[in-house]
Amino acid sequence: QVWFVESGGDDVQPGKSLTLSCETSDAVINRYSMAWYRQAPGQTRKLIAGITLDGDTKYADSVKGRFTISRDSAKATTTLHMNALQPEDTAVYYCNTRPPTATWGQGTQVTVSA
Repeated sequence: QVWFVESGGDDVQPGKSLTLSCETSDAVINRYSMAWYRQAPGQTRKLIAGITLDGDTKYADSVKGRFTISRDSAKATTTLHMNALQPEDTAVYYCNTRPPTATWGQGTQVTVSA
């Protein structure tokens, strides 16, 4: 079964931190690399962070050094810790496999503004 439920989005001020969480099925978390994507207003959805089954991570330049992706197979969750948030991080955040399946969750909104 393929499904994703994202949570943790909020309205925050620049410089603050936020943690997003993604729940999925055991079948997905135990078989695939996972990733976080985001879609800013008027833009296409983009990959920002990925983590393999072995725990190797990779980040887009725009978030490198500020965001950290992790996974917990026992809880079937993927987490995105976001530090030093900037207004340009404002977007709807989604998790999915990497590469992504055709099924997307509803996402979680992150808004960064003063």
